[in-house]
Amino acid sequence: MIDAVVFDLDNTLVDFMLMKRNAVEAGIRAMIDAGLSYSFEEVDAVISRVYEEQGIEYQRVFNQVLTELTGEDDHKILAAGIIGYRRAREATLVPYPHVHMTLFTLARMGLRLGVVSDAPKLEAWLRLCYLNLHHIFDAVVTFEDTGERKPSPVPFQRVLGMMGISPSRSIMVGDWEQRDILGARNIGMYTAFARYGDTFNTGSSSADFELNDIRDLVDIIQNLNRKGG
Repeated sequence: MIDAVVFDLDNTLVDFMLMKRNAVEAGIRAMIDAGLSYSFEEVDAVISRVYEEQGIEYQRVFNQVLTELTGEDDHKILAAGIIGYRRAREATLVPYPHVHMTLFTLARMGLRLGVVSDAPKLEAWLRLCYLNLHHIFDAVVTFEDTGERKPSPVPFQRVLGMMGISPSRSIMVGDWEQRDILGARNIGMYTAFARYGDTFNTGSSSADFELNDIRDLVDIIQNLNRKGG
């Protein structure tokens, strides 16, 4: 019997990588338009390296890029890049098809809904609020809530504890085999691989189920519950 569904956030509920790429490209163009005398390719290469070194959620990437390229934080150029980035982010931060419909259907079925994300706490909540999903989840756990990243059991245990649900009565939905699927399976949760959000060209996953569309989850849970889990 499934009583709760836990979701990863990025590339499971929202196409994070598409948003990130579009936002970065817009930020680069805005900085060049504001007077940064480097080519798009040169700036993009530095940004890619900084993200690789500091992590994709690094908040001062444009500051570091400007310092490395020009030796200073030119606030006119920096401000132009930030505004360009934010405008493109807001335009392209959209949920995958059928996310809202699926979440509301699961909630009407009486299931508890949670999120486990390795994103910084504020960034995760900003994305959820922007997508108007912040009211539907019973529990949200981010990296800062536990200090541990998936596949550590701690974030999964925290979100289930907040909802009062045992692992055997829950299912984890995520796009990352090594973090989402392995971590959840190791504590006894059912698992569903979000094939539609896979950015790693994952072959055959070890998940109990695979989703080509998030709405496939509704039938999977209904079938499990008809069989008693």
